[in-house]
Amino acid sequence: MSDTDRTGKPASPAPQPDVPEQNAPRQKQQFDLGTGPGRVLVWFYGVFTVAAASRSIVEMILDFGKAPLAYVLSAVAAVVYGFITYSLVRGGEKARRAALVCCAAELAGVLIVGTWTLLEPSAFPDSTVWSGFGMGYLLIPVILPVTGMIWLRRVRNA
Repeated sequence: MSDTDRTGKPASPAPQPDVPEQNAPRQKQQFDLGTGPGRVLVWFYGVFTVAAASRSIVEMILDFGKAPLAYVLSAVAAVVYGFITYSLVRGGEKARRAALVCCAAELAGVLIVGTWTLLEPSAFPDSTVWSGFGMGYLLIPVILPVTGMIWLRRVRNA
């Protein structure tokens, strides 16, 4: 039984493959987070996911007792970076909003941990990804969430 049999409406002619839908390009452009400058963000977040995850795994395996807080914070950073990467690749409005919240949480984490490591260095016998606002990573951990939030807000308005 076809759709026309259930609704009682006559079948409409098949769409022409040469005629693009008017709304499709706009919708694709509006919600495709990982294209254009977003592709650079996906790359950076992907690299930082791997860097933070591998760093925290190695540190936790080799010497967890030395600086557990620092190593756990590096693992948290890896999870946040991974979720943002996934959201940017997935696209869509829900993913955009989730990535925006995660970028804000990431920025808060970088600012809190960065300030904490400067005011009380003894609390961190070893550094984290976010120590000193990401100085060990050329300050990219503090620049990346700001850039991400700007991109995610810009994409919403496109």
